[in-house]
Amino acid sequence: MNICIIGDGLTSLSLAKNLINKKINVYYYHKNKIENSSSNRTIGISKNNLEFFRKEICKIPKKIFWEIKKIEIYSEKLEGENLLRFEKDKDNLFYMVKNDNLYSSLMKAISKDKYFKKKLITGVSFYKNLEKKKYDLIINCDPNNFLSTKFFTKKIDKNYDNTAYTTILKHKKIKNDIATQIFTKDGPIAFLPISNTETSIVYSLDVKNRKYNDNEVLDLISKNNPKYQIQKILKLNSFKLNLSNLRNYHHQNILAFGDLLHRIHPLAGQGFNMTIRDIKILSEIIQKKIDLGMQLDSSILHDFEEEAKNKNFLFSSSVDFIYEIFNFDKQKKNKSFNNILKTVGKNTRLTNYFIKLADKGLNF
Repeated sequence: MNICIIGDGLTSLSLAKNLINKKINVYYYHKNKIENSSSNRTIGISKNNLEFFRKEICKIPKKIFWEIKKIEIYSEKLEGENLLRFEKDKDNLFYMVKNDNLYSSLMKAISKDKYFKKKLITGVSFYKNLEKKKYDLIINCDPNNFLSTKFFTKKIDKNYDNTAYTTILKHKKIKNDIATQIFTKDGPIAFLPISNTETSIVYSLDVKNRKYNDNEVLDLISKNNPKYQIQKILKLNSFKLNLSNLRNYHHQNILAFGDLLHRIHPLAGQGFNMTIRDIKILSEIIQKKIDLGMQLDSSILHDFEEEAKNKNFLFSSSVDFIYEIFNFDKQKKNKSFNNILKTVGKNTRLTNYFIKLADKGLNF
């Protein structure tokens, strides 16, 4: 079987590695731009997803992943008083990894595999000539190319009027295994450890009524810094935030995938986790057909949409609901909602439910 994957990033590489593990020929088409060129982007991967990743995609060394054992959530209104806390005995909740480290490890593992063929996209003519190449399936992981604008434009969209700023703090050495999220009047800021001397920052700022320059963002990061003795702050990166759910997952033998299927607010750190769960669903559908000796055809895409679409919509809607709750609270001057959350946080069963939801999505 021959599968064409379009796009160059963690999503397309992870999917390609999963497929070549099944001895499927993967033709990997990419543009000149390499998406992982920024060294200050990081991602969080849940415990369950990391286990799947290392078993079914690539056994990447554990040393590039940083263990997070606890999540603490604060509100600026409560002036340093803990709002919610998530922990699971002595087990890890999730893992942090630098994008470029994961990308490099994946590329090293896949580049010399006989089932993997990487090719450069030279122009729009490539997309128009795809039918002549007779691929069994085409998986498009690029939300901005010709196929996306022609076949995958019907979406449920929502503009958050937020801009996410990301960077990495370099600081004095501490025991650094607690992720911290603070809901400020300007937006949520996450401090995500990636080593004992480095912490990743994701600050989602409300830009509807105010614009921020880099110096103002850096000042806000320093103001909300919970405990770090900062030595250096790396260059800021920024991107606009929106909620997006694609209405149709496939067209003929072309499947949309990754960010093209769904985008969510980063406050829950679930974007790439949703994609890994999609890879797991697609992988299981393909493996079942292989085990039964069935032909791998476009019915796979229909089966994938049937199983993944509703789960993705419900999960992304739940993240959006969390955002809207805190956005509503941000506009109120009283502390009543925060006090309710503190009470909820004392319910062990409920916090364990949220831990499982973040770890496995809607599959537990």
